[in-house]
Amino acid sequence: MEDKTLTQKESDQRTELEKESIHLLYVANETEKQIQEYYTTTLYEKSADETKTEVEELVESLQHTSANLVKAYITSSSLTDELKARWRDWKKSRKNRLIITTPANGLIDIEEQKMNHFAKGLNFYKLVWLLFIGSFAGVIVESLWCILKHGYLESRVGLVYGPFNLLYGVGAMAISAALYKFRNHGWQFSFLGGMIAGSIVEYICSWGQELIFGSRSWDYSEMPFNINGRICLLYSFFWGFLGILWMKKLYPRIAKQILKIPNHIGKIFSWIILAFFIVNASMSFISVYRWSQRTDNIEASNGFWQFVDKRFPDTRMEKIYPNMSFNK
Repeated sequence: MEDKTLTQKESDQRTELEKESIHLLYVANETEKQIQEYYTTTLYEKSADETKTEVEELVESLQHTSANLVKAYITSSSLTDELKARWRDWKKSRKNRLIITTPANGLIDIEEQKMNHFAKGLNFYKLVWLLFIGSFAGVIVESLWCILKHGYLESRVGLVYGPFNLLYGVGAMAISAALYKFRNHGWQFSFLGGMIAGSIVEYICSWGQELIFGSRSWDYSEMPFNINGRICLLYSFFWGFLGILWMKKLYPRIAKQILKIPNHIGKIFSWIILAFFIVNASMSFISVYRWSQRTDNIEASNGFWQFVDKRFPDTRMEKIYPNMSFNK
């Protein structure tokens, strides 16, 4: 009974909004007539000093009206898109198929709130798990792409320990953060947000790597519509399609699986995962930095760097990062 009442209230609100919009159209037309009469009967019959304040007040009132109507239009358009998207996602999630259907983001939101889950919404814990899953899944996808494109398997990892690449993990976090507000909206938002967020992450990673290590892991200089060889239009489009795939297909599946993790275990493992990535990223930074020094024939200055040379020799680094090149 409560749900039916709520639905009826929502229906009444939408009906009232439509009635108000019809009334506003009528008022706008009447106001236009009044302004036209004002031109002929008042404005040109008085001096500028006499009508200055009057005109300024009318202009200010119309400007406020325009701003309010724009806000109302944006709100109603957003509500329309969200309702259509939620309904579409809900219908798809209810279909009986041979393969597992994608859960609707709206239903995930409700479950997270009901359970008061440790990773509800897009909080710190959810972002840590997205970093972990995205870093791993990205390596798997790119490795498969390498096999399909080149016919051989080549390392696509970004860290020295484990099959992880922070580019994809950070990309998953960035896309999720950029698109989370629009998770229950149409695919257009996911495409545009993924295109922008992914390109920014890719550019910053490339710029940071070259700034710190003087090296590059990718170069799009020969691709059309590129920016400093760090990003290009083609791969920006790929990020856009990845945004749709991530927010509409992958994210809800991942969020549903995270829901199965108990609160006390999930929080503990979140901190363990974060600590692992901090150590892993630090060792990766140190090993690549020392590798760049060795390419410049710089000898190890102390026992620590000798340990790094022994633990991460050129042969191992070339195997981990086969596409990395250093600027000379």
